[in-house]
Amino acid sequence: MSRSERLLDLLNALRRRRRPVSGRALAEEMGVSLRTLYRDIASLQAQGATIEGEPGVGYVLKPGFLLPPLMFTPEEVEALVLGSRWVADRADARMRDAALGALARIAAVLPPDLRDEMETSALLVVPGAPFPTDLVDPALLRKAIRTERRLRLGYRDEAGAMSERVVWPFALVFFDRVRLLLAWCELRQDFRSFRTDRIIKAEVMEARYPARRQALLKTWREAQEKRGEAGSC
Repeated sequence: MSRSERLLDLLNALRRRRRPVSGRALAEEMGVSLRTLYRDIASLQAQGATIEGEPGVGYVLKPGFLLPPLMFTPEEVEALVLGSRWVADRADARMRDAALGALARIAAVLPPDLRDEMETSALLVVPGAPFPTDLVDPALLRKAIRTERRLRLGYRDEAGAMSERVVWPFALVFFDRVRLLLAWCELRQDFRSFRTDRIIKAEVMEARYPARRQALLKTWREAQEKRGEAGSC
């Protein structure tokens, strides 16, 4: 393993932990001596990583450190290219432009050899069937999710019946042919999914919903797991 790969693995090991971890535990995980571990910690700190702690106490990585270009492996570059190409093909126009823009920014700062890897990547995304047309800009739905705001929806179900809902949106799910908005529905007092192409109108309300979206997502996942367990009995 090269030193740059070892530093990347160490950085990832620190990212996975929210509490201080001892140098000895890190050294055992990395398969290096304690002395090498201390030297690698110092190298990351010199590159700008805010790693707090000291020998004998423990280390923790504060958020906000961006990986320098040399820290990307060829496989990571390929993953970035593949993911961006998928988003460009399967997401809405704004997300497509954002994906392509991000890819261009990454390419601009990569070393020449990795830039060549990116530009000549053989991982391709086959264009899929077109999504049904959304009447509401998906960017508005994403904004409501990010800001944890209630949404007032006009929705047409599969049978064509119209209803108006106030929901707490917390996630967008991308399938091959449709996109779903996941939300807590005040009318049904339960979790519901809404096909974005059946949302006729949407209004982001001023009032935040009385929960954190991460908590809603966790509760929704737990509910899905319980349903799956019940179905397997």
